Amino acid sequence: MARIGVLTGGGDCPGLNAVIRAVVRKGLLDGHTLFGYTYGWAGVLNGEGEELTAERTKGILPRGGTILGSSRTNPFKEGGPGVDGVLEGMARQGVDVLVAIGGEDTLGVAARLADAGVPIVGVPKTIDNDLKGTDYTFGFQTAVQIATDAVDRLHTTAESHNRVMILEVMGRHAGFIAAHAGMAGGGDVILVPERPFDIEEVCNHIRRRHANGRTFSIVVVSEGATPREGTLSTTGGGQLDAFGHARLGGIAVMLEREIEERTGYETRMTILGHVQRGGTPTAFDRVLATRFGVAAAEAVNAGHSGVMVAARGGDIVEVPISEALGDPKTLDDKFFADAAVFFG
Repeated sequence: MARIGVLTGGGDCPGLNAVIRAVVRKGLLDGHTLFGYTYGWAGVLNGEGEELTAERTKGILPRGGTILGSSRTNPFKEGGPGVDGVLEGMARQGVDVLVAIGGEDTLGVAARLADAGVPIVGVPKTIDNDLKGTDYTFGFQTAVQIATDAVDRLHTTAESHNRVMILEVMGRHAGFIAAHAGMAGGGDVILVPERPFDIEEVCNHIRRRHANGRTFSIVVVSEGATPREGTLSTTGGGQLDAFGHARLGGIAVMLEREIEERTGYETRMTILGHVQRGGTPTAFDRVLATRFGVAAAEAVNAGHSGVMVAARGGDIVEVPISEALGDPKTLDDKFFADAAVFFG
C-alpha cells in the first residue's frame, strides 16, 4: 500500500476541506496511509505537515479554507530546489505519491513533476472557474452565491439613494463570477475580461436608464476587466507573486470616479475581495469537492500519475494535467449575450 501526500496550493476557496476529507476516507478504505503537507509546496520542500486520519478530518466538510494551509510557493522559481527538493521532502515523510489540489500554478508544478517521473495526481481548484479540462471547479458556485447576495443587497441601498452601485468580484482572466452573479442578481451592466469595455458606452447606457425613469443602476465588474482604450489601470501597484502574476483589484475605484464625473450621478463602489473565498461552501461545491477527492484517491489506487480529476457532464473522469494548463477557459459568448438581454 502507498503513503499518499496531500497538499493545497494557491488561493484558498470553499470546498478544499471536503476534498481533503474525501481523499483521506477513500485512501484509508483502500489501505493507504496519508500525510498532509502544510502550506502547499512550501510544506513539501520543508518536509513539514501532519498525519491525516479519519479523526483528524472529522467535521471539516462544511468548513471553509483548508486545514493544511496554503501558499503560492513555486519550487521551480529561479534558484528554487525544483524536482530534487520535492523528492527530498517526500522522502523525509516516506511519501510515495502526491495529490496536489490547486489551480493552474499548482497543477503546472504537478505537470512538471509528473514529466520528471514523480507519481502525482491533480485536483482542479479555482474560484474563477477558468481552468480548462473540467466543466466546473469547486468554490465557484459558492463565490457566485456570495456575489449574488451582494447584488441583492446593493439593489436596496441603490434604490433608496438613487445611486449607481458598482460591485467588483473576482475574475482575473474570465468573467464567470461576474456574469453568473450579474444575471442571477439582475445587474444592469456586466463588465468582464473577455470584452474590453468603452467607458463612455457604459455611461451612455446608465444615462439611458435614467432617461427612461430608472433611478439607479447596478454595475457588476470582474477584477480583470479592462477598458478598450487601456486608460484605466486594474493592477495593484505592480506587485507580483511567486508565479509572476500581478495582484489585481481596484477597477471599481476607477469606475466609481469615471462614472460619477462623466454622468453626474452619485456613484459608490464595493469590492468583495476575499469575502468570496471565505466561509461555508454551498451544497453543490461540497458534493463536487467530495467526488473529486474520491476520484483522486481512486486514481492513486489504480497507479495512475500525471492525471487530473475533472467534471465532464455528470461524470467525474481523469484527464491529463496538461489539459488544465495554457490559456484559461473563458466565458461563452452566448451566455454573455443572454445576460445582456436584461441590461437596462
